Amino acid sequence: MSHVVVDNQHGLDQQLAGLDLNSVDGQGGGTGRRYIPPHLRNREASSKNDLPGWDGGRSNGFVNGIHANRMSGGFGGRGAPRNDRGGSGAWVGQRDGGGGGGGGWAAPVRDARDSSYNSFGGRSDRGKSKALGAELTCGCCFRYERGGFNSGGNNRWGEDSREEEDWSKPTAANERLEHELFSGGNTGINFEKYDDIPVDATGNNCPPHIDSFHDVEMGEIIMCNINLSRYTRPTPVQKYAIPIIKTKRDLMACAQTGSGKTAAFLLPVLSQIFMEGPGEALQAAKSSGENGKYNRRKQYPIALVLAPTRELALQIYEEARKVAYRSKVRPCVVYGGADIGQQIRELERGCHLLVATPGRLVDMMERGKIGMDYCNYLVLDEADRMLDMGFEPQIRRIVEQDTMPAKGSRQTMMFSATFPKEIQILARDFLEDYIFLAVGRVGSTSENITQKVVWVEDNDKRSFLLDLLNATGKESLTLVFVETKKGADALEDFLYREGYACTSIHGDRSQRDREEALNQFRSGRCPILVATAVAARGLDISNVKHVINFDLPSDIEEYVHRIGRTGRVGNLGLATSFFNDKNSNITKDLLDILVEAKQEVPSWLDSLAYEYQHKGPTRGRAKSGRFGAAKDYRQSPGGGPSAFGGGVMIPFDLQINCRDIM
Repeated sequence: MSHVVVDNQHGLDQQLAGLDLNSVDGQGGGTGRRYIPPHLRNREASSKNDLPGWDGGRSNGFVNGIHANRMSGGFGGRGAPRNDRGGSGAWVGQRDGGGGGGGGWAAPVRDARDSSYNSFGGRSDRGKSKALGAELTCGCCFRYERGGFNSGGNNRWGEDSREEEDWSKPTAANERLEHELFSGGNTGINFEKYDDIPVDATGNNCPPHIDSFHDVEMGEIIMCNINLSRYTRPTPVQKYAIPIIKTKRDLMACAQTGSGKTAAFLLPVLSQIFMEGPGEALQAAKSSGENGKYNRRKQYPIALVLAPTRELALQIYEEARKVAYRSKVRPCVVYGGADIGQQIRELERGCHLLVATPGRLVDMMERGKIGMDYCNYLVLDEADRMLDMGFEPQIRRIVEQDTMPAKGSRQTMMFSATFPKEIQILARDFLEDYIFLAVGRVGSTSENITQKVVWVEDNDKRSFLLDLLNATGKESLTLVFVETKKGADALEDFLYREGYACTSIHGDRSQRDREEALNQFRSGRCPILVATAVAARGLDISNVKHVINFDLPSDIEEYVHRIGRTGRVGNLGLATSFFNDKNSNITKDLLDILVEAKQEVPSWLDSLAYEYQHKGPTRGRAKSGRFGAAKDYRQSPGGGPSAFGGGVMIPFDLQINCRDIM
């Protein structure tokens, strides 16, 4: 019990009630006086209204019980508490209602954004603000500007009618972000290898191809980012796909990863978004949160790219970041195996172009975080692989069973390595009067990859591998394929004990471990990556010099996919495969690939192929010409609109197969 004598018999509530905190003058607690904290007393009266966190008495110096000086982080304050996390909560009062008098932190934050940030949704925790006098360690509000929302003031949701702005004009440059996006190693493209690649485009009123990026109007932002990316001229798939997409035609393309197909759809799609603006999507996102808890808003992306794997989704997202640099478009990515809460928070900061794996996107849609109502552009990348992985129900749920505009109202682009019956059904259901594009083989069965097949018994593989690694430059990236997860771990341990900087990925690794391993490999910190085939699917690492099949696959299509990890976009590469009796089932197909690509064929392989030829047909790919048997089935007898558009499928043995260009 306290023994202090109380002179004033009024309770604490009554004493506080006697303080007029809205008064303008005075230092004390009498009525008619404004309360001044002790550390701010004895200052000149003329500076009172300019104190950070004070707004002329409207907020009493506090926001939701927190002193506004702390909220602004100004003048050495500790910074705002992290009770917002999603971009609202205690911050909403300042952003939406502040700005009067000294105005909280609207002016300095706007200055910091204009000088240190831009409209792209990259990291927001790196800059320093001289206006705030401290390093910005959270910066959530900055990312909204970079994500295509408010260009100034306190409201990140564009009360300045941002949706009416001209989206075709570039925003201010950001040297730091520009370096982050475009400073990566670029091995260039071996265009001499590309000059002879055949391309076949079929369909009604097919637009002419381009020979230069300047042959089609894509806008100032796109051309600037093309230059920053050091693209000198379009690849074959880009020459044809860009004008097709720019004329708003649906597209079905047979093209491999590494041929430049990601830019082939990102460049024209984002160009059209820049020129046309967001339409009703921004207003819909804003309206969806007006009555929601903490202003949580449902996002309505204008463009959607579906990809089969986390790795491929991340790679497409990184390319989208480059193309969207200095624009008001904010790309986002969602995929399984990662923290969904963090992905939701990223979405709530704005999303105009979404890259997603089908399963995680369905989850987000069912949670009410994403709506497809205004999705005008749909891209299915590596559609055959998505079907192989069992994603067809999720794809149909996204495209057909929700609010996405119907075919004909949206523009749809489908990229696939093979075109079996299931892919043809998707084309019938998703595409409207599309153009079929077949890009001839490059990379995997071309001369730009030197293929070596050596006979190595299982117990000699490790020593032979060491010989190969010793003969390879220390800076060269080497990708080693094994068949099992256990084998990947064991081989990584062996190489580590031998003194090699290496890492590994397989299906049992967490998403964080896989991303860290890939980052170490890309950066060259660990120039040797041991991987299983499933974990490495969709990888697009441009400067892999050597692929080693420590264990050959049982499927020749998988072999073609593996060696395609090197020799990307026309660059030179080396693929070495260890062969023994366990691999006899692919002997004939392996021989065919070597002969077709004009590679050296070991005499023992020729003899084995002749021996196994009489044991019955082997499982493998369809025989192919220059296009890998990729052709528009509508040009085949019995194809046409009646056979396909009416729902009658062509025989399965006539399915289109161009896996050999993967």
